[in-house]
Amino acid sequence: MTGLLDDVKGDIGSAPRCRTCGSERVVIDAWACWNPEFGQWELETTFDDAHCYQCEAETQLLWSKPDQPPQGRIRELNDCFRCEGKGRGSVMVTSGVQAAGAAFVIAAVNAIRSFDDFSDDNDPWGEHDFGAVDVDGQKVFWKIEYYDPSLQAGSENPANEACTHRVLTIMLASEH
Repeated sequence: MTGLLDDVKGDIGSAPRCRTCGSERVVIDAWACWNPEFGQWELETTFDDAHCYQCEAETQLLWSKPDQPPQGRIRELNDCFRCEGKGRGSVMVTSGVQAAGAAFVIAAVNAIRSFDDFSDDNDPWGEHDFGAVDVDGQKVFWKIEYYDPSLQAGSENPANEACTHRVLTIMLASEH
């Protein structure tokens, strides 16, 4: 259990816990609606009745910030998308990169896929969402940004794959 026992319901990164034992293995009654566009159930509304698996009883929820923020999951999803092309997302290649030719674009994509030189200087949040690689003597930047599935706004929670569309942009450093 974290040292933060403030009730922070609704804050990004907050998690519900059992008020009695502190377990995160809690459930609440809810309605879900099928979304045929994405082929998944989406939470429609929740109700007040909560149950704790640890206590095996009804409980009240206490919302708190976890000790570790969700960067680990964001990093995992970013690496999976960037390195393997898996997950919901798009790749945008700037006109400067495209103008260098198809072979350059392929070399840039391969360099970005294999990039693993993350440090506190280039990855201060630990999300693996930015990098720079050298391709044929040119510096190429890449950046992952998080949008909602409609691409109309930022993602509410980049650690949740179901509500995030990743956009990987590949650009020449000179275009920055």
